[in-house]
Amino acid sequence: MKLKDKLKDYKLIHWVYNLLHAKQLQHNKEAYEKYNVRKPLFNSISSKDFPDKTSQAWLDVNDSATVAATKKGFSNFTDDVQQQLLQWSSKGFLHLNNYFSEEQVDEVNQAVDELIHQKHLPVTHDNKVMFGYKHAAAIKKMMQDEGLKILLSFILDKDVVPFQTLNFVKGSGQRAHSDSIHMTTYPLGYLIAAWIALEDIHPDSGPLFYYPGSHKLPYLLNDDFENYSSRFKLGNKQYSDYEDVTEDIIHKSGLAYETFLPKKGDVLIWHANLIHGGMPVVNPALSRKSMVIHYYAKDVIKYHEITERPSLMEEE
Repeated sequence: MKLKDKLKDYKLIHWVYNLLHAKQLQHNKEAYEKYNVRKPLFNSISSKDFPDKTSQAWLDVNDSATVAATKKGFSNFTDDVQQQLLQWSSKGFLHLNNYFSEEQVDEVNQAVDELIHQKHLPVTHDNKVMFGYKHAAAIKKMMQDEGLKILLSFILDKDVVPFQTLNFVKGSGQRAHSDSIHMTTYPLGYLIAAWIALEDIHPDSGPLFYYPGSHKLPYLLNDDFENYSSRFKLGNKQYSDYEDVTEDIIHKSGLAYETFLPKKGDVLIWHANLIHGGMPVVNPALSRKSMVIHYYAKDVIKYHEITERPSLMEEE
């Protein structure tokens, strides 16, 4: 392991980095006060700081089949979306057909190509471009789509704020996981994701897969896969250990996965705890152009469980 990677295991390095980005931590100030968290905003934070390990989101506490239609704004959605909202509590996802136009999608694809070719942003080892919205107006515009934010805010019963964009060029091949190990909230359940098809997705390109109903499984947090940390150092478990435990849980649950083969402009919205990943890429010559946007609820504590870091949020 390189020295740089070893240093990342020490919380002190994170604290210094957080201090240098103090303005981007202010979003947690009111939430810390609300939930009685008595530590500096730059300090490490994880599920060990919170007593409750269950979701408090209204469609987790209640059944959407009985309460969604009673909420103001429900009637503003299309019949198809209304029916899917009624199934949110049981399935943990919904699918919007042909939501973004071909022109909107093409603008984003062009922006991503420019970011890559002009070397503004690197393509990561798992074939994605991170935080493209900071560099391209077309990506930011899609991220801030008002209709999408209205729907996500309805699902969470809180205003949402976008945290990041991930633009995939090819299939990630990522193993099964829940977003909540990476982007976590207190109370739990207040992250939500939108996956946008930027082209028709071919079954051999390594399409997205997900496990309907898996969001109802207990949240898998650091201590649940023995990733125990100390006051100054992160736990010694690897991310692959988390993936191993996740696959074991899925195997024992008996849940079956579905593969997502959308058309260009389609959107999949999923619950914070829905287990998902990328199928193996059968044909490496195929692209799998897509964009994921993660949104936090605005008034909750936002952090990253696996690294015990508070989230850095851009000022609106």
